[in-house]
Amino acid sequence: MTTALITGATAGIGAAFARRLAAEGHNLVLVARDTDRLRDQATELHDRHGIEAEVLTADLSADDGIAAVESRLADRKQPVDLLVNNAGFGNKGQFLDVPMADELAMLKVHCEAVLRLTSAAAAGMKERGRGGVVNVASVAAFVPRGTYGASKAWVVQFTQGAAKDLAGSGVRMMALCPGFVRTEFHERAGMGTGNIPGWMWLDADKLVATALADLARGKSLSVPDARYKALMGLVKVTPRGLLGGVTSKTGRKYGPQ
Repeated sequence: MTTALITGATAGIGAAFARRLAAEGHNLVLVARDTDRLRDQATELHDRHGIEAEVLTADLSADDGIAAVESRLADRKQPVDLLVNNAGFGNKGQFLDVPMADELAMLKVHCEAVLRLTSAAAAGMKERGRGGVVNVASVAAFVPRGTYGASKAWVVQFTQGAAKDLAGSGVRMMALCPGFVRTEFHERAGMGTGNIPGWMWLDADKLVATALADLARGKSLSVPDARYKALMGLVKVTPRGLLGGVTSKTGRKYGPQ
């Protein structure tokens, strides 16, 4: 039986990955900051699907939190076959309105943690000749959206570059770029969502099903919805200056994911 480790596992896209993978018979390592919530989730998934669900409490904005997850991923006696780097958050406000400490914490979680955990997981996967890593980015990676968009753009570039380097090794790497998803993401950041059209919202469970199918096909980039694929096509042909004006009007506080 294979094992998947999911960061940011207790809500939103991470919880959807946990539900789907447990239903498919995978054992889980669930990573988040809230121990009680992790335990409740692990118990529910175990009782419902008969899988083993390990709890690992870790704050990925801190070095010791990242190190704890690195150590679990490096455990050759309990190998992890699939890593889902999902942990992330948004900051409300425009550039210079957000405290520097919050901006640096975002880079720690979105970039440093993704780099270190991907490296820790991929090393063992390469030795075994199989495995997969899904790094959750955002369609915000493709438009000018301050630190959030920049960090997600880094995730996409890093993941696709690593995928090329690991080609032929049996290790699959994929950046997942969702749009607006109905999760706790915006509420936790104190972001309003009243101006976002209903058609732009995605269902987390459907998103995850598409993402896992794309990973199985060997894709290094997944934009899991026809609507957002069309929007990203428009982004490619829209002048960057115009994109900057549009995204500044919608505001950083409405960043997708």
